[in-house]
Amino acid sequence: MASELTAFPPPSSDISVLLLGAGGREHALAFKLAQSKRVSKVFVCPGNGGTALMGGKVSNLSLPWGAPPAFASVVDWAKSNSIDLVVPGPEQPLVDGVELAFRKVGIPVFGPSPAAALLEGSKSLSKEFMARHVIPTAQFRSFVSSQYKEAVEYVQSNPFPSGRVVIKASGLAAGKGVLIPETNEEALEALKSVMVDKEFGDAGDEVVVEEYLTGPEISVLAFSDGYTIVPMPAAQDHKRIGEGDTGLNTGGMGAYAPAPVATKEIMESCVKDALEPTIRGMRADGHPFVGMLFTGFMITPEGPKVLEYNVRFGDPETQALMLLLDDETDLAEVMLACVERRLDSVKLGYKEGYAVSVVLASEGYPGSYPKGVAMTINPEMPSGVQVFHAGTTIKDNTGVTDGGRVLAVCASASTLREAVDLAYQGVDQISFAGKTYRRDIAYRALAAAPVPASSAPNTGGLTYAAAGVDVDAGNDLVELIKPVVKTTRRPGADSVIGGFGGAFDLSAAGYADPILVSGTDGVGTKLRVALDAGKHSTVGIDLVAMSVNDLIVQGAEPLYFLDYYACSKLDVPVAADVVTGIAEGCLQAGCALIGGETAEMPGMYHGDDYDLAGFAVGAVERSQILPTPDIKAGDAIIGLTSSGPHSNGFSLIRKIVSLANLSLHETAPWDSSLTVGDSLLTPTKIYIKPLLPGIKTGLFKGMSHITGGGFTENIPRIFDSSSSLGVKIDLTTYQLPQIWKWLMETGNVEAKEMVRTFNCGVGMVIIVAQEKVEAALKSIRENGEGDAFVIGEVVEGKGVAYVGLEGFGQ
Repeated sequence: MASELTAFPPPSSDISVLLLGAGGREHALAFKLAQSKRVSKVFVCPGNGGTALMGGKVSNLSLPWGAPPAFASVVDWAKSNSIDLVVPGPEQPLVDGVELAFRKVGIPVFGPSPAAALLEGSKSLSKEFMARHVIPTAQFRSFVSSQYKEAVEYVQSNPFPSGRVVIKASGLAAGKGVLIPETNEEALEALKSVMVDKEFGDAGDEVVVEEYLTGPEISVLAFSDGYTIVPMPAAQDHKRIGEGDTGLNTGGMGAYAPAPVATKEIMESCVKDALEPTIRGMRADGHPFVGMLFTGFMITPEGPKVLEYNVRFGDPETQALMLLLDDETDLAEVMLACVERRLDSVKLGYKEGYAVSVVLASEGYPGSYPKGVAMTINPEMPSGVQVFHAGTTIKDNTGVTDGGRVLAVCASASTLREAVDLAYQGVDQISFAGKTYRRDIAYRALAAAPVPASSAPNTGGLTYAAAGVDVDAGNDLVELIKPVVKTTRRPGADSVIGGFGGAFDLSAAGYADPILVSGTDGVGTKLRVALDAGKHSTVGIDLVAMSVNDLIVQGAEPLYFLDYYACSKLDVPVAADVVTGIAEGCLQAGCALIGGETAEMPGMYHGDDYDLAGFAVGAVERSQILPTPDIKAGDAIIGLTSSGPHSNGFSLIRKIVSLANLSLHETAPWDSSLTVGDSLLTPTKIYIKPLLPGIKTGLFKGMSHITGGGFTENIPRIFDSSSSLGVKIDLTTYQLPQIWKWLMETGNVEAKEMVRTFNCGVGMVIIVAQEKVEAALKSIRENGEGDAFVIGEVVEGKGVAYVGLEGFGQ
């Protein structure tokens, strides 16, 4: 007769784990696995100097393993030693089929099947998978090695709006198979190096050419049992060897988590739009994904997009993330739950705060580097610091270097700043010849970090900075631009900024009976070109030009200017570039920059986008205001050349450039001395100084600033609505500049559309009496504008009549 009720058997509390790998990631995993109450032994094969010194449950296993049939020896050892769980660290054994090798003998593996591992093993396959399952990613096209010619033609077709491509070797290339060229020429060189020169060996047998995306990157490591997926806090790593993300790519020089840029909304989108569809898609395709899915995301203006999949723990992200797992989270239990398809039954919890890893590398890394360099590591590390070994070994009872990335110094604390400072305190406790590391880990997050509410004085309440507005950055900008602004001072204004308003003394400017004239404008979508090209020094000139040129047509001398700069997050160097351009425009116009507004509005703009507006005030003596009432048929029209498109028509220009598959970084088809971006960003010509003397001497009757609307819409604005006058413009009087011919031909834009949209090479027209034409031309030329010519005349009949329109541009 039974003495006890039937019950499920208790879970095993004597688990042996075999951990494959020798890096910092494996040391961190061993560190956390050893904390499990269910784990009795962790064998690290082959391990490193750090795992060799751990003691307790952890020991190294010197046994070769690799692609089949070399897995046989480690499988036999695992059977003989009753291993309960295998955890592969690197991606190569997973792609080579380690999961299948152990599955055949009944030992579970925390990792995907060989087929599922192809998510990392083949970038071409993974991109096709994403497209098939509607997972957000960059546009792309894949090519095999025999399609080199087609790949070249595809790159030359400039297939993406950004004008840039990314070249990826499809196979495993030790994390180095992604090339990011800046120009079309570099893209073709990258394609050749991968497909023809075989820089990455067989990994380049297939190549992915994909759209270049912009935005911050995050790494999301997520546990999966094939049905459920549970992400860990998002991390950000630093791939480049040098501070400020400069120099060569590496395996990773540091990481931090959680990444502040990965907001709750961003993470929800990553899970809903990418991770869950990935797990469903793998199951639907017959290859359920079990293990760690490490997904790289780019946070674009359209939302998170998948850059790539990895099928294992990341390095150095893992080192930081292991410090965030709380004491109640049993890593071994979580891994077992995944392989037993019951992930929803276990707890994943995290400590409050942040964790950081700083990688110490050998001198010369990522190039050639020495090995066997003796290390000194202070055993009394600051509280909260953990050192994980990577490329180390023990030689004659001494720890020595044995790889490129040697150690990862990690720390956790309640704030990111504290965690970073603590990690660098740990770095200072380690010495070896040639120690190389970055001193700016988490610099972007720290620069963008709001002041914590707890640091607010007295009340402990929230601050403006906590809402995302950096008052200090605004103050820094003011101090930075003060000297530049001061150069624009003129009689009537001292151009000292920083007060509540700017003052101007009209009497000091020498006017007797002045009329004030004001104007306001922006830069239009030319600003998009500046943002995409990363060139911000000229749009400030455009901003001034668009307003002051509107003043001069009424005879007014520009006196002062104010600007408005709006952004989501103030980038002081970029804003300083813009304001320096504004000051340069004011100098060209002879007006003072007396103030402005910098508006930092979190959430109102995408990423690094900003917007501009300008406001100008001028004065004209009442007797000199334009247009004069004596304009009559027969008066001549003088044209002044433009410097290019100025700041109008850019929506159509950008459309034509896009249809032509032109990159902003390519040589301009209309000017071999400039790139497309530099040519389009040529600043708007400011006409003030060449025209003011003629206004003051009464040479001109009227003017029109040729902006959006071209000749057709702008010239008639000279005349009163009751007037019966119009103009006749002779388009045969000048040669249409090459940029306009290219736009006409490439965009198939009719001549009629050209003259009602663009300035077509003429930025200002002036009406003068026939008897004053020579004097007017002489005045204009002597004051700096050499390209002035008679382009037409005033006629009876409203509107604009054209001579030579049919052959215009031919």
